[in-house]
Amino acid sequence: MGYALNYINRKLTLESKVSINTRIVVVGAADVGISFLETLIFCPHLRFNNLTLISIHGLPGKNLPGSKHGRFLINSHCFNDQDYAQMSLCSWVNVVVGKMTGINRAAKYVVVSKGKKVPYDHLVLCTGQQYQVPCPTGADISKLPTNREVARRRPQRYAGKVPSNLFVLRDDQDCSKATRWLQENIVSAEGNVIVYGNTIDIYTTVETLLSLGIDGSRIHLVQPPLSSHVTCLNNSAIESAVEEALAQAGVSVYYESILAEWSEGDHPGRMTWASFTTNTKPFKLHCSSFFSFAQTVDYETFKAINDACLVYDGRLVIDTNFQTNDNSIRAAGPLTKFSNRYFANEWTHSNFSSKEIGFHLAVSMLNLLDPTLEPLSEPQKDVDRLIPLYKGCKIKGGVLPGGYNYLHVSKPEIPMCLDIQLAQPNYGMEIITGEARHGNYFRLHVNEYSMVESITCFSKEPLPVSNYICLYGQHERLLNDLCSRWKEKLITDLYR
Repeated sequence: MGYALNYINRKLTLESKVSINTRIVVVGAADVGISFLETLIFCPHLRFNNLTLISIHGLPGKNLPGSKHGRFLINSHCFNDQDYAQMSLCSWVNVVVGKMTGINRAAKYVVVSKGKKVPYDHLVLCTGQQYQVPCPTGADISKLPTNREVARRRPQRYAGKVPSNLFVLRDDQDCSKATRWLQENIVSAEGNVIVYGNTIDIYTTVETLLSLGIDGSRIHLVQPPLSSHVTCLNNSAIESAVEEALAQAGVSVYYESILAEWSEGDHPGRMTWASFTTNTKPFKLHCSSFFSFAQTVDYETFKAINDACLVYDGRLVIDTNFQTNDNSIRAAGPLTKFSNRYFANEWTHSNFSSKEIGFHLAVSMLNLLDPTLEPLSEPQKDVDRLIPLYKGCKIKGGVLPGGYNYLHVSKPEIPMCLDIQLAQPNYGMEIITGEARHGNYFRLHVNEYSMVESITCFSKEPLPVSNYICLYGQHERLLNDLCSRWKEKLITDLYR
């Protein structure tokens, strides 16, 4: 009887919703796209009957083998496996497995791998910036070149055949594939592993390699020059602890190094060595596998956008309402940038929470499609010249070398070196307990308005992440007069 009543109630609820048959196609299964679909699916009074997701590996959230060894990639904590299970996207979204290779704006369809056409009424691009195959400069290290000499003629894209032992990790499926390959070919054999890049994922990848049983002496961490003065961890105490952990594990670290060449040697289709230039003397490393963390917009995605004559200026240009220069195409996430007319090139969707961006993208679509809403009035003059500033926090979490559990929660902001932030007169105060090298480091930044603005945890013990995230944006009075008790030296350990 209970099952029958639940079925009837669900049927009545569905029948009472307004059906929207507009064809909405989302390209990319990143957090922005998933948040956008979640908001539409669970809209209380609308039922979207024609949602389509185009993704290389289909829907995220699948239970994959090898996850017990840890994560190669940092966790944004936007969604977890339980969230995906509760959303049950497969029940509401048509999934096209493939890669977007073209957009026909006149006929309104997307070309997917192998020539399949997916028609749309509204197209949403959320592919983001992904890790790509690195492009060697081609410098001959026998001539002892330096970075200064090769930087000017450095090619932008690798167009050759990709070695089978070169891994580019973009999602859980790629990580699972890499785990299986390492277990079969590297763990119980010999050979070096090169990790190349300067994002925070290089550290979580090294820790995962160590957890798989690969000796640290076989791991070589090669970091190219930074594009800015802000490091991926942006905390000298944590950076020192990670460097110490890498040294203790026997991992070799190379700084300011640019990939020059690689060779297949006696193994066709597999990389056997790679050479690098530095500011002084080049070097060469033998390797059995190579992990690349060179991040940019995928070339085929760029080509599809460019061939469709969508405005592209380093990234896909949008306005404050996620609109491209085509009224039927919207975009969001790290793939995009705001138009130059806003004079805010420092601010992009990369600075904000992907989950919040996806929600507001859906709201903008609902304003267009929801028949129960009154037509929007004309915006006030010059209001559309201001970019929106979202309030949701940015989250990064993972396990770093040494088995340190890392969590960083911060407000949306333009990246700035922590030392420079501390020198600002209106910075507020920081509360720090423990030491990073001891694995009990906890840092809270309370701004000038007594609100918790950032949280950094670096611990040997597992972290209750959801509890710590709740601290963000709270007034210190709600935390039992935290600042007063800190000044009175009553707080010695924020973990307790």
